[in-house]
Amino acid sequence: MTVPAPRVRRRPAVPGRALPLLLVLALLVPLGFIFAQSESSAADDHDLASRERLGVRYLRALGPITDALVEAQAIAVAEGAVSRGALTAAIEGVAEVDSAVGDELRTHERWAGLRAKLESLPDRGLGDPEAAFRAYGEASDLLLALYRKVRESSGLIRDPRSDSFFLQDGIGGDLPTATVLAGRLVDLARLAAKRPAAERARTGAELAELRVAALGPATDLVADLRSAVDSSESTDLGANVLTPLDTYQRSLETFSVYSAPGGGRSAPSTDQLTQAGITAQNAAKQLRTVILDQLDALLKERLDAIDRDRLLGRAAAGTAVALLAGIAALHLAALRRARAAGPPPARRTPAEAGPPPAVHADPPITVSEGDRQPVAVGRGGDADRWRPFDAAR
Repeated sequence: MTVPAPRVRRRPAVPGRALPLLLVLALLVPLGFIFAQSESSAADDHDLASRERLGVRYLRALGPITDALVEAQAIAVAEGAVSRGALTAAIEGVAEVDSAVGDELRTHERWAGLRAKLESLPDRGLGDPEAAFRAYGEASDLLLALYRKVRESSGLIRDPRSDSFFLQDGIGGDLPTATVLAGRLVDLARLAAKRPAAERARTGAELAELRVAALGPATDLVADLRSAVDSSESTDLGANVLTPLDTYQRSLETFSVYSAPGGGRSAPSTDQLTQAGITAQNAAKQLRTVILDQLDALLKERLDAIDRDRLLGRAAAGTAVALLAGIAALHLAALRRARAAGPPPARRTPAEAGPPPAVHADPPITVSEGDRQPVAVGRGGDADRWRPFDAAR
């Protein structure tokens, strides 16, 4: 009889022991890739919003210089003495901002050209109102070009959110254009009254073209702001923007009425148009401040949200890495304990184990003839049966 050897648990092979570690590494690779992609996207969004805030800062500095330039142009065309105090202060304000953020927004060259043009404008009328009108017009064209440069370099013009996109389009495109062209329309109407009758037809065409050019951006501004309010999730945007917007829209309607020729005139009434232009400009100043504040607030909220998302993403990634590292550490600890316990006894084959141990049985009992005795079986006793007799018994 062969007795099988006891079954002994084998130590797992090297690939089997390394499989859990390989699985941990396989999980870490896609996790690291996803985390890197998320970090890269969040960093890009953060950089864009930060540059946009720099653009808002620059646009805020350009507001006073726009107002000062329009007012100085009106005085110069009227052949009055131009007070350079407001214009000089506005120039210094833009110069300070350009020195701080101009490298990142790449505005140094355009600002240098505009500043040189502004500083070359005379303190008094040129004696030729038409020449003053052209000189200030060239300066205001450079100013509008700087507005476009700031929007492009800061990324405001590519803002991905609907509300902030409409706000930046209004404050960086529509509002300054409408302000500059409205002032130019008022000054051209003043010049039209002094032009000879032979130029009346040409002057009327210029006024009509300039009126369309001025009212178009103003109308677009109203549409942009209403679209921003409708598409925004911010509850403060509508409450803060709609009231000054209504004031600006009413002043725009008045300006539109007085800028239209009537009563057989090729040019609008100068006095009424001038007053309507001043009212519209004051409403635009109030609206500009509100738009800049709301746009900056939206960008700041976006930056805060990006920072929160990045923090949560890093925390989630760190937790996942810690869990996988814990699993790997537990597995390595188990391997070290098994190694310290020594190798398990090897399992021997039946041939190596040798013959099975002998099984001891009782020796056979031998019965002699003398030990036999008859035993009667049955009642008759006619047949003798013999059975072994155990003497010991």
